Formats: sequence, structure tokens, C-alpha cells
Amino acid sequence: MTVSALPKPPRSSHRAAVAAAAGHASGRRRQIDPTTCEREYQPEEVEFMQAVEAYKRRHCRPFPTCSELLEVVRSLGYVRGTQS
Repeated sequence: MTVSALPKPPRSSHRAAVAAAAGHASGRRRQIDPTTCEREYQPEEVEFMQAVEAYKRRHCRPFPTCSELLEVVRSLGYVRGTQS
């Protein structure tokens, strides 16, 4: 089978690929999951999400472990409360 005999991808796939390449080249990335973007976040939640994103970028870790997330939480100054 020759290259010219291969079916061409749909035009929308080509546009998506070009847009993804442009976004990757510019260094842009989504900050918040698009499935939850309509939600109103508390300031503490925004601070935590930003701290996790900063950790992921700084350490090149797209999926931090639980231990790494605990490190982020501690870096924000949270400590475990005493039991009553």
C-alpha cells in the first residue's frame, strides 16, 4: 500500500493536532480540569491546586505520589491536629 492510498484524517483531527502542537510549543497548559471548571473554589482549594501544579512542573512529575502530595500539603504549613 502506498502512502497516497492511505485515507486522510478528518479535517477536525488535523486542526486539533495543530492546536495541541501550538499549545505545547508555547508552554501553555490547562491549570484546572475542564470537567470541573464551572465550580466555585474556596481560596484554600485554589492555593492547594496551584501548589500541586507548581510541584509537578518543578519536579517534572505529571502524577505525584501520595507521599509527594503530603510534601506539598506540609509545604503549605498544614500540620496534623491533636486528637481530642
